[in-house]
Amino acid sequence: MSAVIERQATATVPSLYKTLFATCIGNALEWFDIAVYGFFASYIAHAFFPVADPSVSLLLTFGSFGVSFLIRPLGAIVLGAYADRVGRKKALLMSISLMMLGGAIIVFMPAYSTIGLAAPVMILLARLIQGFSAGGEFGSSTAFLVEHFPQRRAFIASWQFATQGASTLMASAFGLGLTHYLTEAQTEAWGWRIPFAFGLLIGPVGLYIRRHVHEPASFVAREKVHSPLKHLVARQKSLMLLAIGLMIISTGINYMLNYVPTYATKTLHLPGSAAFSATLLAGIILTLVTPVMGLWSEKVGRKPLMWGSLILLLLTIYPAFALVVNHPTPGRLLILVGWMALLKSIYFSTVPSMMADLFPITTRASGMAISYNIAVTVFGGFAPLICTLLISATGSSLAPGYYLMMLALISGVALLKSQRRLQEP
Repeated sequence: MSAVIERQATATVPSLYKTLFATCIGNALEWFDIAVYGFFASYIAHAFFPVADPSVSLLLTFGSFGVSFLIRPLGAIVLGAYADRVGRKKALLMSISLMMLGGAIIVFMPAYSTIGLAAPVMILLARLIQGFSAGGEFGSSTAFLVEHFPQRRAFIASWQFATQGASTLMASAFGLGLTHYLTEAQTEAWGWRIPFAFGLLIGPVGLYIRRHVHEPASFVAREKVHSPLKHLVARQKSLMLLAIGLMIISTGINYMLNYVPTYATKTLHLPGSAAFSATLLAGIILTLVTPVMGLWSEKVGRKPLMWGSLILLLLTIYPAFALVVNHPTPGRLLILVGWMALLKSIYFSTVPSMMADLFPITTRASGMAISYNIAVTVFGGFAPLICTLLISATGSSLAPGYYLMMLALISGVALLKSQRRLQEP
């Protein structure tokens, strides 16, 4: 029997590169749309949420950005359970199809000045559809990767977040290019739609590739669980809490990077080109450093990388923000954003494989999806809104630094408990 399973695995497991491309392209599309929405928030606010006070308009835009994340846990529950019961492949096909639908609505929706209240309502609907689809993407795709290549799980799972860096890189490149080649009026009128249209074109490629991959042999041979969600709630609540804690600082930094263009232009009064240059640098670092750290973790272990990045973050993030706030220059902004991206790459590279190790194969997609999306919803999706409110309430531009320090402490506690549970040296 074992020989039959081994032959099936050999016959059905695709190449490493095909597996990576098939799973990561959906993740890239998800984060590209998220990054673009954050980067072009002020233009979206003008198009769909026009009010007399620009600050209120921006808050409404970031509110729609955050509200769309409220549905992500629901998407994680539905699509995660679907992946655990029916298959990783079918869940991945469904999630990328929904992403494309939401993207199409954003690309083609007329502005408020044309169709009135229907415009912001439909934009919110598009964000809800994308949020639902994204809810199941991480758990299903990460489970798919680590189950195909368990012996390389740290390295291959790190590509999940490397693709997020690539998405940030592409979104920043669009922002930099549009601010250079288009006037402010052109970008405000129609230019901001260009990156969303590009993201929409990625979808059919991912859909085609995903149709031609196979389920992992270990998943096919798994012990069946009738209701993964009930099993998680009844027996694995502590595992989900640990996984949420591991993700908190990582997702907080990620959405802080999305907030940089607005923070730099509205709070620090720096030019838009400086803001997009900083996020472009972050995208390069996240794309290149994350898989390298994943590969390195196979040699030195996950512990030194994760603890090193957390401790450095706690020690340096306040002085880094203070440097930029007290003396705002494009160069100092580059240093701050690059440093955050580097620490995020080191920590982020090891998180997916550790989360996968926490859950058994029968509930892995559900457990990872729900944990990931709760962390992203509470501590990531509302990060720009929280920081905007904190700055407004306290009058201190250092509020984002305090927020990240708090998240780092919570993740440190979760990391300590997770390593003890997994009995990592």
